[in-house]
Amino acid sequence: MSIAATPAGRLPQGMTKLLALHWPIILLLVALAGIGWLALYSAAGGSLEPWAGRQMIRFGFGLAVLFAVAMVPIRFWQRLAPVAYLASLALLVLVEFIGEVGMGAQRWIEVGPLTLQPSELMKIAVVWALAAFYARLPVEKVSHPFWVLLALLLILAPTALVLKQPDLGTSIMLLAGGGAVMFAAGVSLWYFLAAGTGGIGLVAIVLKSEGTTWQLLEDYQFRRIHTFLDPSSDPLGAGYHITQATIAMGSGGWSGRGFMQGTQSRLNFLPEKHTDFVFTTLAEEFGFTGSLTLLGLFALVVIFCWLSAMSNRDRFGALLTGGVGTTFFLFVAVNIAMVTGLIPVVGAPLPFVSYGGSSMLVLLGAFGLMQSAHVHRPRRR
Repeated sequence: MSIAATPAGRLPQGMTKLLALHWPIILLLVALAGIGWLALYSAAGGSLEPWAGRQMIRFGFGLAVLFAVAMVPIRFWQRLAPVAYLASLALLVLVEFIGEVGMGAQRWIEVGPLTLQPSELMKIAVVWALAAFYARLPVEKVSHPFWVLLALLLILAPTALVLKQPDLGTSIMLLAGGGAVMFAAGVSLWYFLAAGTGGIGLVAIVLKSEGTTWQLLEDYQFRRIHTFLDPSSDPLGAGYHITQATIAMGSGGWSGRGFMQGTQSRLNFLPEKHTDFVFTTLAEEFGFTGSLTLLGLFALVVIFCWLSAMSNRDRFGALLTGGVGTTFFLFVAVNIAMVTGLIPVVGAPLPFVSYGGSSMLVLLGAFGLMQSAHVHRPRRR
């Protein structure tokens, strides 16, 4: 419908929805992607190939997906939540049979020219499904043991499949993201205290299992734990990644060595400089000031999501928006903690900055859901 055909003073519905988008978040995502392109361009020695150019194309496609998803009424996405969850769960099961093996793990499915990582889809599908679950559940039943157990099954089923791949980092993110939605939905704190106590006990059991016939983690995962506790114990082996990352970040100082002047990345001492450890590439070139600026941009995205969730009077939209914001926070927190040595190396990309397709496209789709909740939220008359 043309503008001329609309009632006087009223914009077409599509234009109204575009104006109602949460534009600060969109602009922040574009800024983060721009920083990622600079990092990938530098990591490739001043070339768009093989990373920066492809990343631009993927981001452009993902941004189009974001806008398309945002224009669709939020009730449609609420009805689609069970389908998305079951489809993601089916793909995780499929990985066990036809999944591609890489770097010691079986996590990917080849779909024509594309490589899909179903565990990335599941990070959002769990939040999406739980938001729909609690939107329909009466508030007085939220903390009832039966419904708490049912919600836990929604989280634990994919977590077990992802842990089997093995992918400890994603498993932790599934548990934390799902737990955040349960907390926001109003589940009693006693359950979380019990889960925390059980988690501490489980960690103790896992560590105790090393070297036994019932060992619960792979050998390389235990090596990562030992390296985390003492990186200098194997500086040229398991501790190489974190040692080089520490050198790169430390050499950046306050203002950095300058764009494309990082020695650790340019001389290929820094491993995975374009994926999991891209933050250290930026820290070396732009220093503490640049690193803090990047973290500030990430923080603004999370804060805007949570503010949008708190102002949304639709229960599904609020829980979904808060869940997307929390999942995004977990992406950032796990990556930064990993490269700075605060947690063992688990393999987690930095959103919109690390090179990769599955993670970025899934996150842009998730922000499309968040935008749909924001655009179609109930308004005061």
